[in-house]
Amino acid sequence: MAPTKGTSSPSKTRSSTSTSKISLAKVKGENFYRNAKQVGRLKMLNGGKAVRDKNGRIIQAAAFQKGEDETKPGRVQPDRRWFGNTRVISQTALDHFRTSLSARKDDPYSVLLRRNKLPMALLDDAANPNLRKRPHIVETEPFSDTFGPKAQRKKPRIDAGTFEELGQVGAAAAEEAENAATVSGLGVIEPLASSVVEPQTHADYNEPIYAKGTSRRIYGELYKVIDSSDVILHILDARDPLGTMCDSVLEYVKKEKSHKQVVLVINKCDLVPNWVTARYIQHLTPRYPTIAFHASPNHSFGKGSLIQLLRQFSQLHSDKKQISVGFIGYPNVGKSSVINTLKSGKVCTVAPVPGETKVWQYITLTKRIYLIDCPGIVPASAHDSQTSTVLKGVVRVEALPTPSDHIPALMKRVKPIYLSRTYGVPLPNKDDTTESWEPEVFLDKLARMKGRLLKHGEPDLDSVAKIVLSDWVRGRIPFFVPPPERSEELNEAEAKLRKKKLSKGKAKAAKAAEVPGVKQNLKSMMQKNTFLPEDVQKMDEEFEDVEEQVDVSQLAIDDDEKVSEGLEEEELEWNDVFEGIGDEPTKAETAEESDGDKNDDTSDDDGTNKKEARMTTNKRKAANFYSTANVKNKSRKKAALMKSLPVGRGAKKTRKATS
Repeated sequence: MAPTKGTSSPSKTRSSTSTSKISLAKVKGENFYRNAKQVGRLKMLNGGKAVRDKNGRIIQAAAFQKGEDETKPGRVQPDRRWFGNTRVISQTALDHFRTSLSARKDDPYSVLLRRNKLPMALLDDAANPNLRKRPHIVETEPFSDTFGPKAQRKKPRIDAGTFEELGQVGAAAAEEAENAATVSGLGVIEPLASSVVEPQTHADYNEPIYAKGTSRRIYGELYKVIDSSDVILHILDARDPLGTMCDSVLEYVKKEKSHKQVVLVINKCDLVPNWVTARYIQHLTPRYPTIAFHASPNHSFGKGSLIQLLRQFSQLHSDKKQISVGFIGYPNVGKSSVINTLKSGKVCTVAPVPGETKVWQYITLTKRIYLIDCPGIVPASAHDSQTSTVLKGVVRVEALPTPSDHIPALMKRVKPIYLSRTYGVPLPNKDDTTESWEPEVFLDKLARMKGRLLKHGEPDLDSVAKIVLSDWVRGRIPFFVPPPERSEELNEAEAKLRKKKLSKGKAKAAKAAEVPGVKQNLKSMMQKNTFLPEDVQKMDEEFEDVEEQVDVSQLAIDDDEKVSEGLEEEELEWNDVFEGIGDEPTKAETAEESDGDKNDDTSDDDGTNKKEARMTTNKRKAANFYSTANVKNKSRKKAALMKSLPVGRGAKKTRKATS
């Protein structure tokens, strides 16, 4: 019978315990057939039992419980490896592995592929002195010198011969300490200096604004970027590359994440002279691969070199579908600007103030290369003062409580003539350009020039100081930290080695001994600031070679243009226009012309080398149906003929002659 309307329909949710009443009613979202999960569970419950008849005899044995009659004999392959160790390495091979990879492991220019399959722990254990086994004392010293009546082991020198004398010495020392305490008036023995906790004063209080970039949230973002990236780009400021380098982060990557490659990128190279960038590249290249870069939407520098380097890293990590490149560094060094330059568009929010990037973000450069932007960090190893923190661009100038306190340190770093040229303030002594103003005098003059005055005509020093500091952060004031100079002894030693190797004919060995690096033409970079002649020096030889190559190619282009201009001039001459007009040349003139032609022929034969004939092969060019067919009423041969004909005034005459 069909159920009446009054009967209650079965509930949609059925419990696993109610298995006695099985309903085949159609329920929305469920099927009365068993799904794969239920079937597997039933097999698990029913399996593993023997099938018996009504008398209790086993008809079918349980799983893995068959008798000897039903089973087939199993055979094991005879092999010696069953009775030996599975993985054995000899001591010589282990020593060779350690010696060959110990130097390459920390080399920034070599990449170890498949590090997970190499026993890298052997290298770490060998370098860690805490994990070494305790040396046997008998191997260190012979038995006769260590034990027995002839033992030569050192003993501590103690004035007391017995325990009683030692106690008397200690008591005497305690009495002396008590007497010294009573004389000083304290009445208490002076505690250790390490246990004394001095109360904090107002001078020791650090305002929270100077702790920017050191919070736990920022370091959490940093560690996420380091863990997620395969290649780490450390962005530096060209004005102070060593001051904006995060040494503690690099040490952490080298120790804990040694399988990740680190590349240094010196950004804002347009704010310093070219020789400064070249010297810093030469100084930092032995530690890590270093590239000069200028982030700009229209006039960038180093973009092609950096993209090519990232493509090489993606080819090295061919086992991965894509690689991630993380950008780390101080605030306001241009990490987001470098990403925008690589993408040729605005994908990251940028601003000339620190702290614009708040969280990490992924950007797709290509199908195989992803970029990760990171907020700026200030490492714990910096130990910067408040003024150095402000001058490095870590703090926003608008939020400084007393900006005028940092102007004296700024004026010590910058030459007075640069400040005078930037703000139009006359120098205090025109004869001596090195003499500077007092900080208060300079701010007073600048405030009156810009009209920044308070009540009663007093200058607003804080607002003018903010203007100067913001110009400093934006790079409008010419400044750079002089690069470290190489010692003369090192230069002389390297010059001697090069001479020896070149004299012996080992030029290849000399090239191989040099540290590899990215060759860049730094002279083609556009400079934003103009510096004094004393701040501009000659470039190093390594970078001059690159410039000479470019110059030679430009000269070749100029020569080609000159040749083409000469051909154009030869097409139409004065005598061609006025043919037959004029007197015939005399015999003397004809003789001089013939002699000149002979001299020209001889000079051409001697001076220029004739081009050799091009090599020919028997290979035929690839041809198909469309190479000879008349497609769309256009004959290929006719089109090739039309292209070969000259274009211009004399084109019609030549076409008629050919037709």
